[in-house]
Amino acid sequence: MTRRYITTAIPYVNSKPHLGFAMELVQTDVMARHWRHRGDEVRFLSGTDDNSLKNALAAEAEGVPTAEFVNGNAAAFHDLRDPLQISFDDFIRTSVDQRHRAGVDRLWRAAERSGDLYRKQYEGLYCVGCEVFYVESELADGLCPEHLTPPQLVSEENWFFKLSRYESRLRELIESGGLRVEPESRRNEVLGFIRQGLQDFSVSRSTERARGWGIEVPGDPGQVIYVWWDALGNYITALGYGSGWEDHRRWWTESDSRTHVIGKGIIRFHAVYWPAMLMSAGEPLPTTIFVHDYLTVDGKKLGKSLGNAVDPVAIVDEFGSDALRWWLVRDVARVGDADFTTERLVNRYNEDLANGLGNLVNRTVSMIHKYRGGHVPALPGKLPSGPLTEAVADAPGAVDSALDRFDFRQATAAIWRIVDEANRYVVEVAPWTLAKAEKEGDTASSALDEVLSTLVYATRAVADELTPFLPSSARRVAAQLGSGGARLGKPAPLFPRIEPKRSPA
Repeated sequence: MTRRYITTAIPYVNSKPHLGFAMELVQTDVMARHWRHRGDEVRFLSGTDDNSLKNALAAEAEGVPTAEFVNGNAAAFHDLRDPLQISFDDFIRTSVDQRHRAGVDRLWRAAERSGDLYRKQYEGLYCVGCEVFYVESELADGLCPEHLTPPQLVSEENWFFKLSRYESRLRELIESGGLRVEPESRRNEVLGFIRQGLQDFSVSRSTERARGWGIEVPGDPGQVIYVWWDALGNYITALGYGSGWEDHRRWWTESDSRTHVIGKGIIRFHAVYWPAMLMSAGEPLPTTIFVHDYLTVDGKKLGKSLGNAVDPVAIVDEFGSDALRWWLVRDVARVGDADFTTERLVNRYNEDLANGLGNLVNRTVSMIHKYRGGHVPALPGKLPSGPLTEAVADAPGAVDSALDRFDFRQATAAIWRIVDEANRYVVEVAPWTLAKAEKEGDTASSALDEVLSTLVYATRAVADELTPFLPSSARRVAAQLGSGGARLGKPAPLFPRIEPKRSPA
């Protein structure tokens, strides 16, 4: 049995969650559920990044205490669990979870013992949205490349981390695949950043500039720990790093797989800063970093700061969890931004789920009731060869391979090959013609039995492979198809067609 630890990034809570983070949650959830379904031991972590200056500034703008503001928004992120059908095992909040504060303190002191922390006066261009200093060459026409806003000129004395000390080791690690970054284009991006030369980076802020919000630097009350140092630590503080918990050894030190799922805008922090911090602390590194691109609306990045955020809960309320989960895994490509509209979501749901799978299950169960009194005929000793049985046989390996590359579109395509071939098989073999011939005594009943049992076999395979993607619907499909040769219940609609009530986003 493989032991796997998988995490989402932890988002800022300067506003309510948007569809971009919902995508990351759903895709990470699919990975976790898939591995569990294959028999692996899995721990899935999510949470919120509470200790950010941008959170404090947003609270100021609302005229409410920072803690109250953060608590409300953090709850909204946690509460995505039910509408999106997310199966996380743990959810950490960096401002209130005592595991986190103790772990961040330990991580700081470990780097200090390694001689990797020092103080110096610094002046630089700072983007509050990214919570990072930029050099001129990284800006786009003088603007932050991520938020398209002008950075602030900041001058103060901070603590710095000796990132430059780990340049060679990081480059070798990523070049060799010791730290796997997927897709390859993101791996090359990280290597390009490292090869430009790594500079030490500031890991604290003055308490005054941080509005007194955050975790105090150990032994230096005038400084607050930099939010990215603080936030990145969550992946191990949630396991009891700093608290002496067994989970840290079990899920980090001795885990076979430590996987982070992140957006492309924060790759520098996860693939460069974080591994260096862990090296400094003498901790094992992540094994894999899966990087997704962005959702867009009208070609523009979907995000809170750009004012075009889409509320995932509102989408679920109108169209259902199945429709949203399915679009996020079926239409979003492994590489490249995906443009969201409700029209695309509805079309994908209706085409695949209502017309494709829903129709297949309904016609299969209906024919078994009509021709065999609801009893599933026994499978023949050897299934008939052909595209349908090949699709069933190929699906598990194809799904495994695709998800190992973090390619949800290819994984779902392997499952939908079964659906398409099964619907094609019905048309080609025409069970109604076999039933008519059987009734007239012109053919043996075994021919129709073989067709019906093959359809049940294939459709049960779809339900099984679909479990990580659409967990509740996969259970409903499986329930309609029963098990063994038991009598089936009457067919019931699984995926009613959606008729949109509003214009596309």
